[in-house]
Amino acid sequence: MADQSIPEARTPETTEAEAPAAAAREGISRRRLLGTAGATGLVLGTAGAAVGYAAAPSEAAAPLTSLGTDRAMFHGKHQPGITDGLQARGHLVAFDLAAGAGRKEAAALLRRWSETARRLMAGEPSAHDDTGVARDAGPSSLTLTFGFGHSFFARTGLEKQRPTALDPLPEFSSDRIDKNRSNGDLWVQIGANDALVAFHALRAIQKDAGRAARVRWQMNGFNRSPGATAHPMTARNLMGQIDGTRNPKPEEADFDQRIFVPDKGEPAWMANGSYAVVRRIRMLLDDWEKLSVKAQEDVIGRRKSDGAALSGGTETTAMDLEKTDAEGNPVVPINAHARITRPDQNGGAAMLRRPFSFHDGIDADGVPDAGLLFICWQADPLRGFVPVQRKLDRGDALSPFIRHESSGLFAVPGGAAEGEYVGQKLLEG
Repeated sequence: MADQSIPEARTPETTEAEAPAAAAREGISRRRLLGTAGATGLVLGTAGAAVGYAAAPSEAAAPLTSLGTDRAMFHGKHQPGITDGLQARGHLVAFDLAAGAGRKEAAALLRRWSETARRLMAGEPSAHDDTGVARDAGPSSLTLTFGFGHSFFARTGLEKQRPTALDPLPEFSSDRIDKNRSNGDLWVQIGANDALVAFHALRAIQKDAGRAARVRWQMNGFNRSPGATAHPMTARNLMGQIDGTRNPKPEEADFDQRIFVPDKGEPAWMANGSYAVVRRIRMLLDDWEKLSVKAQEDVIGRRKSDGAALSGGTETTAMDLEKTDAEGNPVVPINAHARITRPDQNGGAAMLRRPFSFHDGIDADGVPDAGLLFICWQADPLRGFVPVQRKLDRGDALSPFIRHESSGLFAVPGGAAEGEYVGQKLLEG
C-alpha cells in the first residue's frame, strides 16, 4: 500500500499495458507527494516546465517540488547568502588575480560574475557555454556571494579604499594554518539545496574567471537537507551538537548594527556590506567520540539531545551562569564553549554564524578529515570574531578536539541594484 500511486484517469485509448507508462509520464507517486508534503507542506510548480529550463514540447515533466522552486533574489540592499537559511550544499572558492590583471580586469570579472549569479539564481542557464548540469532543476535556493581579500587592493591600485576592518587577523595559539588554503584576492560563497545546482554554479564561476584570475583554494560543504526533520530546527554539526542556538536574528532591533556596515559607514563603498571570517576547522572526531555524552555536554555547556543549557529549560532558555550543583560547582562549567562565547561575556561581541560541515575523506591512519567550514558575518571583525576567538584561545574546553587549519577575512560589499554589478562602487568609484 505504501507504494500505491494516486489513481490516474485513463482515456479510452489507453490500454492496460500502456497504463503504467502513462502514469510514469503524467503522475506523481503517492509516496513522492506525501514525502514532499511532509517536508514542506505544499507542492508548487507548473506541469510541463521547470523554472528557467523549459521542457521540450514532447516532454511531460512533473512539476517541481517547493524545494526546487525556492528562489533567493540577487539584487537587493545586501548580497544574498548572508541572512538566507542554511543550504544543503555549499562551495567556497578563493581566487587570485592573474599576473598582469588589475582594476580593469577585476571590474570586467565582477561584471561577468554578477550577471552569471543573477541568471543562475533565477533558474536560468548561464549566458555563455552553459554546461546543462542543472537543466532539470529550479533555482533550489541558490545564492552566490562575492568578497574582496586584503591583497586585492594592492593588486588593483586601490590601497586607499582598503577598510581598516580588513587588517589581517591576529595569530592564535591554537592555529595550525595552511597558508596555501587561506586568504585570496577574491572570495565566492555558493550555496544551494541541490548538489548539482551548487556544482553548476561553481563551474560557471570558474569558467567566467577565464584568464583574469586563477583558483587559489576551494572547499566543499553540506548541511542537513530541508525537510529532513519533522519540523524546522537548529542544525547539528558533525560532533552531533545542535549548533547556532544563539545566532543573532534579523528581527532583533540591533541585528543590522551588529552584522552590516551602516549606510554612512566607512569606506562608503562598503555601505550595507559585511565582513566574512572563513575558517576550516577540523574536528578530531575519534578523540571526541571517546568521551561520554555527559563529558561532551560539559565541554559544550548544553545538552546533546535538544541543545538546552545545562542549567535547564529548553534550547532557547537563557543560560543561568550562576547556577551550581550540590557540591557548589557551576552547572555550566567555567570553560564550557557555550559560556565563553556568549556575547554578554565578550563585551557584546556578536556575529552571525552560517557554516557548512565538510568531509574530505579518510586519512592513511584511518582518521576522518572532517569538520566545519566556519563562516561568520559581522559589521567589524575587530568587534565580532577577534575578541571571542581570543577568549576561546585562552581556555575553551573544546580546543583539544578541534584544529583551525585555514583562515580568511573578506570584505563583502552591499548588494547590487538593478543594472549594477557587485563591487561597482569600489571599482568604478
